[in-house]
Amino acid sequence: MTIRNWGPVRNCMRTDVTEIDGSLDVLTALKIMKKKAATSLIVKRRDEKDEYGILLFSDVAKKVLSKNRAPERVNVHEIMAKPVISVRPDMEIRYCARLFENFDISHAPVVEGGEIVGMVSYYLLVLHGLPDLD
Repeated sequence: MTIRNWGPVRNCMRTDVTEIDGSLDVLTALKIMKKKAATSLIVKRRDEKDEYGILLFSDVAKKVLSKNRAPERVNVHEIMAKPVISVRPDMEIRYCARLFENFDISHAPVVEGGEIVGMVSYYLLVLHGLPDLD
């Protein structure tokens, strides 16, 4: 059996990460997502003891659209996931995919030195992490 080196997460992560405040309404957050062509947003920490949160399109679909709630009347902090599971930029892609599967997540911030340096998702892992697709 051959063990394949898929490479590190840093090879496929998105480095343009947008952070928002949790007090924003969901409609405003969606407008930011659309403008940035992002499927997720990081929710800023309130202070150094707080944890990051994450808002995904699926959160909006499940917790706003399907519940017939008005996105301009729902705050991000009401529907976001917090705390987030993060990964290191040097984590192998295969282990990141396993982590996603084990914890039933699809996105994770990439953290180095306590700061978010990128975002990774199943989409990025598959389309930009597999070397034979180029």
